[in-house]
Order: sequence, then structure tokens, then C-alpha cells
Amino acid sequence: MSTRFTVWAPAADRAEVVVGGTAHPMEARPSGWWEAHVAEAGHGTDYGFVLDGSGEVLPDPRSPWQPDGVHGQSRVYDHERFAWTDQHWHGRPLPGSVLYEMHVGTFTPEGTFDAAAGHLDHLVALGIDAVELLPVASFPGRHGWGYDGVHLWAPHEPYGGPDGLKRFVDAAHARGLAVILDVVYNHLGPDGNRLGSFGPYFTSAHATPWGDAVNFDQEGSDEVRAFVVENALMWLRDYHFDGLRLDAVHAITDHSATHILEELGRAVAAESAHLGRQLFLIAESDLNDPRLVTSREAGGYGLDAQWSDDFHHALHAALTGERQGYYCDFGSLETLKKALTRVFVHDGTMSTYRGRRHGRPVNVRETPAHRFLGFLQNHDQVGNRASGDRIGALLPSPGLLKVGAALLLLAPFTPMLFMGEEWGASTPWCYFTDHRDPELARAVSEGRRREFARHGWAGGVPDPQAVDTFRRSVLDWTEPDDPYHADLLEWHRSLIALRRREPELNDPRLTATRVETSGRDGEDGGDPARWLVMWRGGIGVAANLGDVPVVLPAGAAGGPPRLLLASDPAIHLDPGGLGDSGRATVALPAASVAIFR
Repeated sequence: MSTRFTVWAPAADRAEVVVGGTAHPMEARPSGWWEAHVAEAGHGTDYGFVLDGSGEVLPDPRSPWQPDGVHGQSRVYDHERFAWTDQHWHGRPLPGSVLYEMHVGTFTPEGTFDAAAGHLDHLVALGIDAVELLPVASFPGRHGWGYDGVHLWAPHEPYGGPDGLKRFVDAAHARGLAVILDVVYNHLGPDGNRLGSFGPYFTSAHATPWGDAVNFDQEGSDEVRAFVVENALMWLRDYHFDGLRLDAVHAITDHSATHILEELGRAVAAESAHLGRQLFLIAESDLNDPRLVTSREAGGYGLDAQWSDDFHHALHAALTGERQGYYCDFGSLETLKKALTRVFVHDGTMSTYRGRRHGRPVNVRETPAHRFLGFLQNHDQVGNRASGDRIGALLPSPGLLKVGAALLLLAPFTPMLFMGEEWGASTPWCYFTDHRDPELARAVSEGRRREFARHGWAGGVPDPQAVDTFRRSVLDWTEPDDPYHADLLEWHRSLIALRRREPELNDPRLTATRVETSGRDGEDGGDPARWLVMWRGGIGVAANLGDVPVVLPAGAAGGPPRLLLASDPAIHLDPGGLGDSGRATVALPAASVAIFR
């Protein structure tokens, strides 16, 4: 039995593959490819490439296994050896699903795929439909967020490597859970990134916050595009993922006639048809451009969904009162109303934060609501705060956590929870790294401090390189047994169960959501009441975000409403509370929410 080794190195005059310490010459193939067949080099064999007799053994750009870290040799991995048990799994649709964002390294104290799989029953009981993993492609050190990955084809070894990832996905499918992988195609990390030694994977023609851009449209870009598309298909095919989340696509520059996102969309649709499984692509973008989720037939990229930062910002600012940074454009309940009914707050309107107009409108009559992901917390919005504090640490009243959960989980969008959010986790989630290069480690630590100093932050900033910063970010699985956290967990379970039970709460029409608010939020000495009522068909979600009780209409005359869920035992319905009008009312204490039909 022999193994076929291939590598793309268009500028090289000579290439060798080193297997078990022995160099084997490779033959030149068209388009800059090199190839060699080596006998007795099966599963588990270490190898690397040498270009132009340099003597330096480089890892494979498409290495499937990096057991010794990003600087070590590659290892042959035979995907056929794993015994899958999910042969009857055909995926699940994104519409109607509730997502759960998980970082493998901090989800459990062990920080492994196998340990994470041990808590999947918790997610099933919660009502989750799909788990979204932060990036698992091999990155430097043992722990990190994963967004500085450098071996995009190799699952991170400290998490459990290729077999561990497959066991996790297989266990999730056995429980009816889909699994989504966060992939990063806008940049690679600096430590261990050797792609530039092989070919024009990067270009200085475009700039990114992380250096030269990935080369999607300059000379030699055909093979770079193929590298990315084939990588995406590899995760879906060989690891049985159900979807991919595409990180920060606004940082991808591609002036080709067919954008790389459109090419990815077509390739994944074809793979879905071939495998007979539902597959989907979700983009993260801050462009507020509905073209991402507009069908390819209508001139869009045809992706299945995109994150909605505006909804997060509007809900976060309304709950916390924060107005610094990009929150300066949000905060009023009218802004939250627009996010709930029009998706983008900035849809061609002026952004004070950016100092210019931003975004374009969503066609709310044609675009289904499930194409937009809503969230109250995620890895960025928590981890990019100076101290990694979750929203529970910021709210003036703990009751507002239940208000936020109800507005998130009953909004028209596809909702996503961040791990631990379901029980109001008290552990922070900080920015942490484990760079082994001393200069890079120092630059990261100092850069983090400077970044927050520029924004006027006077408090301490945890050192990303400190092991304690990482350890403090690990979830505490004893918390769900505490009465306070158990109550929040049951609230989230009840909301998700209600969402699944009531058809109106999965109505894809954005035009089917109506919102009433108290208006000026008590500005300029006005009414201090701060309330919002969201109607999803015949179901009302009445939220009191203020610190004074309110009495709100709870339906039209002629029929008594029925209370479905209440965050506070003092909440009550009055079937004829508004005098001669005959309209029912709901009485809400401060920081509370009621759901009624």
C-alpha cells in the first residue's frame, strides 16, 4: 500500500516529501502541483515537504493531523478508519432552530471534545437544535479562541484531534443535534503560518487588520480559492458537520466576477445534494448588506443566514444603558423596535459611531426572518470587553436577564445562546492566548492594554497570556444546581419550549411582527416608564425594561387573554382593565416580562 502526497508550490524548481526521515523526490504536475507515491506510508506516518533543497521540512498546507502542534510535522490520517454511527442522520433545517455557541476549551474543565460531548444531554434538555463550535483548526499553544488558526485542515490536538472531533459530532447527531463549525477564511494567525512559503496565498494588494489579505483575486488566486472551497467541503464531508459559520466576511476582499462567498454557496449546495444532507452557511458581517442572504438567482450570494449585530446592539443597549463605542447609535426602545421589525437599524441611515451612512434596507416582504441570527451574548460581545464580563454583571436588575432572554428567544430571528447564558453564568469569558513566541506574546499583552487605554478604560485588563485569564473563563458546572441559576435555566427551557410549541413564534414573515413601545424612554423629563410589547401573530410579549411598574394593553376587546409565561409571580392579567374600552391589561412589576395569547 502506498500513499499519494501532493502539494501546490508553483514557484519551486524542486520538491521533496520527507517520510520517516527519508526524502523522496516529487514529480512536477500541471498548474504548480507536485506529486509522489510513497510505499508503506499509511495512517499515522509523519511527513513534511522540502522546497528547492532548503533542508527545512515544512508541514503540509493541507495537513489533516498536527499531533505535535503548529510547528511540528504533519501526520497521515485515514478518514475511512473512523466508525460513524450517524448513517441515518440527514441534518436539520436552520429555520426553527435554536443555536448554542460553544468554545470547546472552556466549555468544560477538561477542555476536550470528549468532555464537551458529556454535556450534550444538557443541551438537549434545554431545547437546543444546533451547536456552533468556535474554530477548532490547529492554532498555537494549548488554549486560545481559535481565530489565529494556521492549519485549517487539522483539528486542534489538545482538544482531541481528528478522532475526538468525529466522536463529538457523532455523539451530537445521536442526540438529534446538528453541529456547525466556525471557520476563518479572512486571515491566518502569525505563529506557525507557513502558507506563504508554498505559494501566493496572501497578497499585499489588500490590507486587513491582521496584515496581508488572503489572495482571492490576484495572480495565482485560482488555487487559493480552491484551497478554501475544498477546505469547507472537507469539514462537511469528512467530519459530518451540518453547517459552517464564516468569520468576518467583511474582511474578505474579492473583486472577481464571482465572489468567493457565492462560489462557496454553490459548492456547498452541490455537496448537500450529493450527500443527501441539509447543509448551510452562516456569515458574520458588519456591512448590514442583505445581498449575503439574497438568492443567487436574484443577484445575491445565496448564503443561508447572517449574524445581526444591530439586533444585539439594540437589545444590549436598551437593557444595560451602555452608550460607549458602537452602542452610541443604539439604546432607545424605538431603535430596538426597528431592529425587531426591519432587521438593520443602520439601513442607509447615519451612523454616529462611523461618521457616515451605513447599510442598506432588508426587503422585509420577501426575506424570511430566519435568515438573520439574533443573540444577546456571543464570544465577541463578551470576550472583547476589557474584563470579559457577561451581561448579567452589567444589568441594574437581575430581572432584566429574563426580559432579554424572552425578547431574544421569541423574536422573529434564529436565536443563538452563548455557552452558560442559559443559567446566567457568573464566570467571565476573557480574551486569552497561549503564544509560545516570547515577542508575539509580549506584543499581544501590551497591545491589549493599549487598546483599552485608548478608549479611556481605567480598570485593569487581564493579561491574555496569563494562564489564570484562561482558567477564569471556564464554565462552572456546579452553578446550574444553585437556586438562582436553576431558575434562569428553567426560564430559558420554558421559552424555547414555547417557541417550539406555538406556530406564530416560527412565522418566517418579518411583516408578521408588530412592536409598540413607550417612545421617548423618559428623556427630557418625560414618562419614566420604559416598556415594549412585541406581537407575533396572536401572541404578545410585554416587557417592562424600567424600574417602575406599568399596566399595558394585552389584546383587543371581546376575548380574555391567557397567560403563557411570566417572569415574576406578581404579574397578572385583567380581562377588562382599561375601563370603557373593554380591553384586557397586563400589570408588570419593574424589570419583568409576560407572554400571553
